[in-house]
Amino acid sequence: MFAAERRQLILEMVRANGAVSLRELARVVQTSEVTVRRDVRALEAEGLLDRRHGGAVLPGGLTRESGFPQKSHLATAEKTAIADLAAGLVEEGEAIVVGAGTTTQELARRLARVPGLTVVTNSLLVAQALAHANRVEVVMTGGTLRGSNYALVGSGAEQSLQGLRVSKAFLSGSGLTAERGLSTSNMLSASVDRALVQAAAEVVVLADHTKLGTDTMFQTVPTDVITRLVTDEPPGHDDRAATELQALADQGVQIAVAGASGNPGGDQVPARQQQHQQRRDVSLPGPRRSQVPGSGLRSASMLNGEQPTGAERGRVADMRRR
Repeated sequence: MFAAERRQLILEMVRANGAVSLRELARVVQTSEVTVRRDVRALEAEGLLDRRHGGAVLPGGLTRESGFPQKSHLATAEKTAIADLAAGLVEEGEAIVVGAGTTTQELARRLARVPGLTVVTNSLLVAQALAHANRVEVVMTGGTLRGSNYALVGSGAEQSLQGLRVSKAFLSGSGLTAERGLSTSNMLSASVDRALVQAAAEVVVLADHTKLGTDTMFQTVPTDVITRLVTDEPPGHDDRAATELQALADQGVQIAVAGASGNPGGDQVPARQQQHQQRRDVSLPGPRRSQVPGSGLRSASMLNGEQPTGAERGRVADMRRR
């Protein structure tokens, strides 16, 4: 395929989906990610698309939000691995809040097996994933439905969260940086996410590597309020994501890295088979509720009190060097 043909196909994919990862573009045009990255740079120079960390979006992507159909096809393997790992952080009988998003929807599917769980959510997709779980109680907020992501937003949603207290909040977003924390492209969604955070003693952010280093319009969770980040391992050539991970770790965020496939192996935390996480109940806003001495960069087994394997020690050391 000639360069002009490749770039036309890339442009058509971005226009059709709103945002596409470099990995997916490379798969479709049957070339390397290095070549695709070069094509994306050329298209950006012509003003036809915008580069984002790990992918490409329509021009004006800072204020534009892709709908659920587009997001559901992005980084699917990474989201599955992240959801598998995050589910191991939830204990039987806990009360948690889960925000809207395709990654949190994947998490909800796994939480259906946790007995005695209470889940408060503003997401119809999360509620649907738990609808037939006999031992899970689902509490939905009020609010106005946003059809693009099937979430309840507005004053009704925020007021229904007042006075609520749970152990953990699981949130996703459009971008994550060490400087601003978690952000999203929609003002109403950001406001509800902040209300969800206010209800929780710990804040767990679920974000695949394509969101690392991406900054969008509305801040939802400042870095100093994020307790833990669950992400996938960035590709070896992705120095920007590794640098952002280290910057987050330097600010005290505990980081758990899952594999980039549906079977992350040693990085996966089997649900409820590992040691329970210690829970701290400290009010928000304020400093992070759970700090670990050192860099904060952790593999999955280190996060759960186990001794790290040789492979895990090597991966963490490599990420620190970056």
